[in-house]
Amino acid sequence: MSKRTMGILSECIPIFTMLQDESRQQILMLLFDNREMTVSEMTENLELSRPAVSHHMKLLLDAGLVSVKKNGKERIYSLNLQTAIKQLKELLSSIETDVQYNA
Repeated sequence: MSKRTMGILSECIPIFTMLQDESRQQILMLLFDNREMTVSEMTENLELSRPAVSHHMKLLLDAGLVSVKKNGKERIYSLNLQTAIKQLKELLSSIETDVQYNA
């Protein structure tokens, strides 16, 4: 693979790291189905403790896969996949270019 592809792949590692965990996958599916949720709402739908859900949400937030807005004391989470989708498309395009170049 080209240096360009390897650089893009390196930028995508946080996405892959977040997606490899089954609990985070379940959280992302919940957010996809419900659009917005609080940690309490997620906890009701998962077999995870509230602190565990909060921990996963912090990781997903840091990775840029979710966004949060505050409503009083509540934090309401939603998916924020635009950047991740853009990065993954760029990675795929670069890999395709590498394969075509080496064919």
